Amino acid sequence: MTSVALTIAGADPSGGAGLQADLKTFHQFGVYGEAVATLITVQNSVRVSRVEVLAADLVRQQLEAVLEDMPPAAAKTGALGSAAIVRTVAQVARHFDFPLVVDPVLLSTHGTALLASKAVRMLADELLPSAALATPNIPEAEALTSIAIRDADDARRAVLRLHEMGARAVLLKGGHLPGDPVDLLFDGVAWHEYAAPRIATPHTHGTGCAYSAAITACIARGMALPEAVDRAKRWLTEAIRTNPGLGRGAGPLNLHAAIL
Repeated sequence: MTSVALTIAGADPSGGAGLQADLKTFHQFGVYGEAVATLITVQNSVRVSRVEVLAADLVRQQLEAVLEDMPPAAAKTGALGSAAIVRTVAQVARHFDFPLVVDPVLLSTHGTALLASKAVRMLADELLPSAALATPNIPEAEALTSIAIRDADDARRAVLRLHEMGARAVLLKGGHLPGDPVDLLFDGVAWHEYAAPRIATPHTHGTGCAYSAAITACIARGMALPEAVDRAKRWLTEAIRTNPGLGRGAGPLNLHAAIL
C-alpha cells in the first residue's frame, strides 16, 4: 500500500521551499504527498517581496477534505502565517491519529516573517502539545523558549524546555552555532546527535523544509524516529553538497539527491 504524507505550509513559486520542496522531498522518499496551503509568497533566490496569508476557514476546509478521503500516515507543518491558522491547525491536530512533525517556521531564508509575532506563543501553547516531533533551528528555539543558545549546554536546556512544553520529541538543528553543525534529538527517553560537515555554499534555500519533510516521509514509511532523522540528515547533507547552483542568491538544494 502506498504511504501518504501531508504538508501544511506556504507556497514558494521558486520551488525551493515550502509546499513545493515538501512535495518533491516526499516523492524522493517514495511517499504520496498531499499539501494544504496556508500562505502564498512572492519570492525567488534573492528576495521575498510579498506574503499573502490565506483565510483560516479555507485552511480548515482543505484539511478536512484530505483527511476525510486520503488520511496520511504522517504530517508536517511549515509556515502557518497567522494566529488564526495556528489555532485552526492546532484544533484539528488534536484529533490526528498519526504523527505530526511541527517545523516552527518563523522567518524565510531572506529574513521575512512567515508567522505573525503574536502567533509564536500560540504555536507554543496550542500546537506543540500535538507534536510527535518539533524541529526548530536555534533562533526558533530561542523565540519559543526564551533561552539564549550559545553552546551545547544551552541547546540541551532548550530541547528539554520544548519537551516540557508538550512536544513528545525535539530535534534542535545546530547550523547556527559555530563549527560543523550537530543536530540534537531528544526522543523523550534518550539523546541522539547527528553531525555533518559544514558545506560552504549560499545554496541552502529550503533546508529546514526539506529536512522536516524527509523525516515526515520516513515516519510515514514506518521508520523509528532516530532512524528517520538519521536517514533524513544524510540525504539533506548530500542535497546541500550537490546543489544545482540555481539562482543568483540563496538557491535551492538538490532535491533529487540520492538517499544514502
